[in-house]
Formats: sequence, structure tokens, C-alpha cells
Amino acid sequence: MIVRRLHAVIVLLLLSALLQIQAGCTDTRNAPIPTKTFTQKELLIGLIPEQNIFRQRERYSVLKRYLSERLGITVKFTSLSRYGNIIDHFLSEGMDGAFFGSFTYALAHEQLGVEPLARPINLDGTSTYHGYVFVRKDSGIRKVADMRGKRFAFVEHATTAGYLFPMYFFRSNGVTSPRDYLSTSFFAGSHDAAILAVLNREADIGAAKNTIYDQMSAENRRIEQELQILSASGVVPQNGLAVRRDLAPELKAELKKILLDMDKNPEGAEVLRHFGARGFVETTEKDYAYVYSLCDKVGIHLKSYRYKNQ
Repeated sequence: MIVRRLHAVIVLLLLSALLQIQAGCTDTRNAPIPTKTFTQKELLIGLIPEQNIFRQRERYSVLKRYLSERLGITVKFTSLSRYGNIIDHFLSEGMDGAFFGSFTYALAHEQLGVEPLARPINLDGTSTYHGYVFVRKDSGIRKVADMRGKRFAFVEHATTAGYLFPMYFFRSNGVTSPRDYLSTSFFAGSHDAAILAVLNREADIGAAKNTIYDQMSAENRRIEQELQILSASGVVPQNGLAVRRDLAPELKAELKKILLDMDKNPEGAEVLRHFGARGFVETTEKDYAYVYSLCDKVGIHLKSYRYKNQ
């Protein structure tokens, strides 16, 4: 009798567990349900190489899945090897949008007519970044006069922090031709590479965006111990998503809404945690006023600017 009762209890427990599992599988309260059906079934978005490409792909992978589920279409990200490539490849690869840096956005807006949607909010609550010009503490370099005949690591021709701001920095200090003033200048290709070039004595001076510099400083104590920031730019919008002008208005609006609402649901909050952001904020053309101002002061004409490295 005792054995039969024990057997019955075990069966009831197994049935109860099975019902709970089935209930969990059919619970759609948190399941992403696309609210609209779009004619376009795939969305291609470009990524500029602000940091190590493998680290960047990992960061954006969860965002790609989230957007695909919420939109009900396939979202693909394509990582580009160079900043300037995004202008050429936007057309040749038929991109629908890209996470542009502030300078690449200004270029793409003037040359391709792209429209801004949203940008991430950093973990510190800001949605902007600024540029740094930095040196090794033991370099003896403390002002522009000390930079004559030295080696400078830029990032790319099409970056605000890694090229536009340091060019303004030189010009505002009376140096109109940094190439002639320096012994060597080169393009590292990414912000983290420019920082490492100075840290490892491959360059005497470097330029990079503060978000990458601060992130690397938190991971590598040598940066704080051995490098010194000489100058910082004004703020510009964090790398934000902008899309082609003729993207379907309803798809454009839904994509923007999904990004802006991410922090309002548990799944979106988890994706943001992995992405390294608090949420997304709306971005407009007026947010890039400082970038356009720097271009004017440096003498860059965006519609005809040659953004490729030489």
C-alpha cells in the first residue's frame, strides 16, 4: 500500500512538472510579436571599425537578434574594415542603414542623404563622446611646440575624434600643416589601435574617442599609469543609427520605436546590458552642429571631401 501511494505521488509530481514546463513553453507574455508586416524582408546595417572587429561583432550580435525578432524580418550587420568604406559600400552593397560615427554621419548625410534615427545612451548616462589628444607621460610633450618632429597616430580620415578634432587642435595652435610639422603621421585604423600605438611607443602622440580610451583604461592599468591626455574636444553624438532616405516610412518608424523602447521591457534591458548601454535616445540633424563647425574651421567641404586614407 505504501509503495502504491508513493508511486502515485511520484506520478502526480511528474505530471505537475510537465504541465509547468508546457505552460512555460506556451507563455507568450514576453515573446516578441511584430506589430506590423513589411514588404521588405531583410535589413542590412553597416558597422564602422571603432574597435577590434571581433569584439564589435560580439557586441552587436544580440542587438541584431533582438531587432530581427521585433521587426519580424531578417536584420544583418556588416562590419567594414575602414571608416571611409561606409560611404562607398552603403551604395555598392545596398545598405539600408549604418551605425555612423559623427563625422561619417555628416559625410553620409551630405553625400547620400541619410537620416538619423537613434543613438545609444552610455552607461554613465550620456549619449555623446569627445576626442582626446594624448601622449606618454615620459615623452616630455606637453604642448604643440613639443610635437615638432614627433610621430602622430591618427585613427582614420573619416573620424571626428581620430582626425577632425586633432586637425582642429593643430590649427587652433598655429599649425596649418601637421604633416610637415610632424616627422611621421599614420592611420592606425581604429581607436584602440591608436591608443596602443602610443602606449607601445610606436607613436609619440595619438588621438581617439574618450569612450574607447576610458574603456581600455579600465581594463589596462598601464594606460592610466603611462599616458596623459593633453586636450579634449567638445561633445558629439555617440555612434548612431541612420538610414537611407527612401527606406519605407513605416519600417523606419518601427525601427526607431523599437530602439527607443528597449529599456522598457526585460528582454530589451538584457540586450542593452550586453550591448553596454542604458538605452537609446532620438537623434536629429541639429545634434551634429559641432561636427559641422569643426569642418568649417578646418576647411573641410563635406560634399567633396576625400575621406580615404592615403
